[in-house]
Amino acid sequence: MEKVAIFVDVQNIYYTVRDAYGAHFDYNAFWAEATQDRTVVAAYAYAIHRGDEKQRQFQNILRGIGFEVKLKPFIQRSDGSAKGDWDVGITIDVLEHAPDVDRIILLSGDGDFDLLVEKVQSKYGIDVEIYGVPGLTATSLIQTAHAFREIEETLLLQR
Repeated sequence: MEKVAIFVDVQNIYYTVRDAYGAHFDYNAFWAEATQDRTVVAAYAYAIHRGDEKQRQFQNILRGIGFEVKLKPFIQRSDGSAKGDWDVGITIDVLEHAPDVDRIILLSGDGDFDLLVEKVQSKYGIDVEIYGVPGLTATSLIQTAHAFREIEETLLLQR
């Protein structure tokens, strides 16, 4: 069976799915699709920790599905802006796991990852599959990836 490592940019997926569909991403449906006939070597969900109960419940759901949840504190700057992205952490983990898998699955529309995708595919000869929202995923990321899976109706929580 194909060995995969899964990396989820939780904030990016949350906001792009919300903005495009007014809905939430269905992590259970995703997991069922992405892991079918595959062995999961690693699965990480990268999130920002704000300390509220709804977030803790969501993080526990992700753990129950099979993700290791990595948290970074939410930082509110004095000017009112916020900081809290996981780009460097995701990059480090992808590079760490790439030699041990046949495929990387990355859930993010962030174009900053196009260089990472290109490097992993050329250096390790493995495929990178991107899950992202159409129209809100960087064209450079889509073009660099081996495969692009559009997040659409089948991957949304039904209300």
